[in-house]
Parts: sequence; structure tokens; C-alpha cells
Amino acid sequence: MRPILMKGHERPLTFLKYNRDGDLLFSCAKDHNPTVWFADNGERLGTYRGHNGAVWCCDVSRDSTRLITGSADQTAKLWNVQTGQQLFTFNFDSPARSVDFSVGDKLAVITTDPFMELTSALHVKRIARDISDQTAESLLVLKGPQGRINRALWGPLNKTIISGGEDAIIRIWDSETGKLLKESDKESGHKKTITSLVRSVDGSHFLTGSLDKSAKLWDTRTLTLIKTYVTERPVNAVAMSPLLDHVVIGGGQDASAVTTTDHRAGKFEAKFFDKILQEEIGGVKGHFGPINALAFNPDGKSFSSGGEDGYVRLHHFDPDYFNIKI
Repeated sequence: MRPILMKGHERPLTFLKYNRDGDLLFSCAKDHNPTVWFADNGERLGTYRGHNGAVWCCDVSRDSTRLITGSADQTAKLWNVQTGQQLFTFNFDSPARSVDFSVGDKLAVITTDPFMELTSALHVKRIARDISDQTAESLLVLKGPQGRINRALWGPLNKTIISGGEDAIIRIWDSETGKLLKESDKESGHKKTITSLVRSVDGSHFLTGSLDKSAKLWDTRTLTLIKTYVTERPVNAVAMSPLLDHVVIGGGQDASAVTTTDHRAGKFEAKFFDKILQEEIGGVKGHFGPINALAFNPDGKSFSSGGEDGYVRLHHFDPDYFNIKI
């Protein structure tokens, strides 16, 4: 399994996202240009120029025509995927940290960071099919908890929004009324900042990664803890295989501590765990620094990782990967 090294970013990666067909890979980084690549050979297709700060997150519509990005320049932007043209800008009073299209792409949830007196917030925007009808108004604004919300996703049937962040508590909100429905239990929940959150393909469960050196699998409806995967380093990114019962966990230490340790200490690999048995089944080394982003191709036959080193590494699995037995 030789990785394809994709060099297009000058700064650390922040987020990776495949489109639904699995032929395009979108990458966000602390340089200001989200980039799109061919997912099979890693060829760079183009960049989306217009942001004026680090881009933290992106999502792509189901038909691969629209891209939404959230940035530290206090905007979220809609783009035409094919032409790279900026279609619309949502302006906020603080950095936009997370973006997620609803099922059907008619809505988007955007989270904004705390800033000065502002608390963190979740904004639900209507996404117009015809861009000339697009407005900036929010259907719903939820005042968040103390600290940053690092990730917010739509729950099943767009009825709920799931959020997680610096206060280590996962919250499920009603997406129509804005009411807080559930909070994760302090005992079974994470002890430190939640850095990442991904849904399963069917939406029945989701996976969170945290700086407390663990990843946890939760039931979406009841917010019951199902599994816990323990590693020996802070977790920055998690991903779930759509094909096999595998979860991948990536991390490393804080960026500030990177220069003090040897990269060969093997602390910068993506670790694979058996989803059911919670056992580690292998690791993929390669990055010269913490892994900040992970994504599985929707066909489950490849995955990519993005690092503090500015590289995206694209891994196509060997045939024997699909027969791993524990």
C-alpha cells in the first residue's frame, strides 16, 4: 500500500472530505485555499480562492455541485465545485469553525467560535437551489456552551444537530426549536476537548475523538456510549470505514510540542481499530507531525490523511486489508 503524496498546501491541513461518489477529495488547510483533488490518483484539480484566513472545514453537496467552507476570516462561503467560482458569502462576527450540509442540501449548520463577549453559536442557514435566491439570514441561531464548538453535524432526518467541542460534552439539539434534547454523561463521556465527530453511513451511530487520548462510539438517538478506543496520544481526527467494521484514529501532540520529540517515535501514525472488539489492528505511518484530518472514501477501499506537515497522503488498500481477521 504505497501512499500517494499530495503536496498543494503550504500550511497544516485542517480537514478532508470526499464527495459522495468518491471521485473527488476536498482538502482544507491553514493556508487560505481549499483544494480539490482526483481521489484515485491524487492529481490536483484546482483551488477555491477567496478566503482570507485559515479554512477550518468544508462540506460538499450530494450532487457534487456546491462546496461550503468555513474560515477564520469570519465567513462561510458557497462555491461552484466545477468552476471554483464564489457563489455566496455568509458573514459572522467570529471565525466559522464547522460546516455541514443537511440531507437533501437544503440547509447547512455553521458553528462560530467564541470571540470577545460572544459565546460560540450554531447557525442554521437555508441553502437555495438557485443561488440568486440565496439569503444570509439564519433560520435558527443556538447560543452554544462555554468554549469552542469544534464540530456540529445533522442527525437522522435533519431533526437534530449533534455538537461537540472544548467543554468535552456532546449535545443533541432539536433543529427546529433549538431546544437542547440530550447531553452526554460526564462519567462515560470525554474528559477533554472533543476535536472531531463523524457520522456512520446510516446515521445510527457516530464517533468522536478527543484530546483525552480516546475515541468513543455513540448511539445517535439515545446518546448511549457504545464503545471506547484508547490510544496513547491526543486524538485530532477520526474516521469510520463505510465497508468494514474499522475505525481510524489520528493524532499526535499539540503543534507547539512537535519540535521536542522525534517523529520516528511512531507517534504520528493513523491507527486502525476493530470497531466491535475495540482492538488495535494496525497502523499507517508517514506524516512528519500530527495527523489533523482523516477521511474514508465512500467505497471503503481507500482513505486519506492530512497532517501538520502540509501533506495529504492518499492510501489505496491492498487486497489483504479486506481479509484482516482478529
